Amino acid sequence: MRFTAMNRGQRGKLAMAAAALSVGLLALTGCGYINAQQTSEQYAASDGTRSDVGPLELRNMLIVAADEKQPGRLIGAVYNSSSKDVKVTLSGAEGSQTEVSVAKNSYTLLNDSTDAAILSTAGGKPGSLVDIKVTEDGTNVNKTVKVPVVDGTLKEYQAYLPEGSTPAPTPSETATSHETGTSHESTAPATGGH
Repeated sequence: MRFTAMNRGQRGKLAMAAAALSVGLLALTGCGYINAQQTSEQYAASDGTRSDVGPLELRNMLIVAADEKQPGRLIGAVYNSSSKDVKVTLSGAEGSQTEVSVAKNSYTLLNDSTDAAILSTAGGKPGSLVDIKVTEDGTNVNKTVKVPVVDGTLKEYQAYLPEGSTPAPTPSETATSHETGTSHESTAPATGGH
């Protein structure tokens, strides 16, 4: 077996290929250095918000309501990491409030609760954020958090609309009623002789 020496052209091509490969590797490995890793940051991966209020952890909290002046149901989860049972008061607009009991080192799922957490008024139109004051006397919790309001447009929230709520008409329903007309005039053809 005989080895032949590389000529100058072959060495140049090999050097350029090695340089291109090293630049490509640097570009690929540098992405993790320049860009933050999404898994290292906590965020609410849902429609609701999350907030830590002393030993209480609010997760995926939102209000389901047909309109701002109608009742709204709070859904989500309240975790209690304290060593005693607590009763959390959630206060919204116009003096509306509801209470949620959470056992020590446990949680309450408001979605599954048979005693729904209903505010007498949602306090904001669907799509907006409203202030909810979270208080609990025994743990000195007192904080205001922003909670989104959603309506029954999405099927997964329709079951949580408080009883007696009347959903506001959607823009397409309003446009359809204007296009077709709502008058009660007779549209029967006029009869006449031929």
